[in-house]
Amino acid sequence: MRHLTGLASTAVAAGALFLGGCTDWLTVDNPSVINNDALDPIADAPVLAQSAQQNFASAYGHLIVYSSWFVGETDVSETFPTRNEFGRRNITIQNGSLDTDVWSLLSQTVKSAYLVLGVTLPNPDANINYARANLFLGYSYVFMAEQFCRGTVLAGPELTTLAMLDSAVAHFTLAASRATRAGGADTMLAHAARVGLARAHLQAGRGPEAIAAANTVPAGFNFNLNYVDDLAQRFRLANRMWFYVRDRGSIAVAPIWRIGPQLPPTSVQASEPRVPWRVTASKGDFAPQDAAYASDRGVAYAIQQKYPDYNVPVRLASKLEADYITAEVQGTAAQLTLIDARRAANGQAAYGGATDSNSVLTEFFTQRGFDFYLEGKRLGDFRRHPANIIGVPVPGSTYWKPGFAPVGSDVCFPLPITETDNNPNLH
Repeated sequence: MRHLTGLASTAVAAGALFLGGCTDWLTVDNPSVINNDALDPIADAPVLAQSAQQNFASAYGHLIVYSSWFVGETDVSETFPTRNEFGRRNITIQNGSLDTDVWSLLSQTVKSAYLVLGVTLPNPDANINYARANLFLGYSYVFMAEQFCRGTVLAGPELTTLAMLDSAVAHFTLAASRATRAGGADTMLAHAARVGLARAHLQAGRGPEAIAAANTVPAGFNFNLNYVDDLAQRFRLANRMWFYVRDRGSIAVAPIWRIGPQLPPTSVQASEPRVPWRVTASKGDFAPQDAAYASDRGVAYAIQQKYPDYNVPVRLASKLEADYITAEVQGTAAQLTLIDARRAANGQAAYGGATDSNSVLTEFFTQRGFDFYLEGKRLGDFRRHPANIIGVPVPGSTYWKPGFAPVGSDVCFPLPITETDNNPNLH
């Protein structure tokens, strides 16, 4: 160590001699870093609002993946103990992945959205930057409420699930009104806000309000978040579900979602078109550039094909979701109607099971699970109707992977210790 220190000192001295009269030779410009002093919150509001959207888009994939492990949409084909805690429904507050991959990214979205909302912008009632910031702040609150047992924002006091949902409602309402007044293509943000509004009311148990919001969404509406394949920025910009297939081998389609016969590795399973998948067991099952396989080698690597590349968009809001919300609130008859419509649209025979309310609700959520597979909705469904959600790991059962404790009984994520230890309002 003494020799290394001496060499380093010699190198610094030599560099100083070489630079001669330079007095600021350690100062280097980094073109990828924005100078905070040069930021104009008003002039740069569009950039800041788009940044809030991109922060959410980056967090969205993580929220989908981690919740998919928790509710059994995917198996944790992964060696990290922290990620297997999600698959086992037994998450400790010291879990580093909980902090880095989930809570921190969600909190970053919240902070960047409030940065926009804290600035006085012109024409506030029709300012699209306010609308965009409110929209993604609303979705941040929804995911916080659906996935976490409690919440907090900007190191503030503890928020209950209902408080988080009420905050989502407030921000979705503002997003919808401001985007509507802005007009033009920005009405897409207004429709996305109304779907989010219906979702938040549904989760809060306010059925009539949920239907009222859902009924304002136009037929055929879809709002996607877009991703790009930038090799240097895949962690932030790429489709996270394909990243966790291709780069890490972390998510395998759980057996209950593999409907129909297993096809050869080069084929996509097509019996249930909403959850396409194929099995790969070795490098040879992929093209050379896609030589990935399950990280833990502990499961036949059934890879999802809903998102087969880094640049595939991910749906956030749709008229279909609004229809599901309406039918859920309206009850058994409406649920049966939507069940048969969705089965017919996807090549399935009409539902022939029991027609009591509980059986229909289970089939309803199964069809909803197919339609929104890997879209981050199933944990919220589980929180509302835990007895009707198939595939969720059962408390006390043996975890499918050897070497781990049995499945736990968590129904939501705890706040990480980094938040509880550093937020004075949570002590």
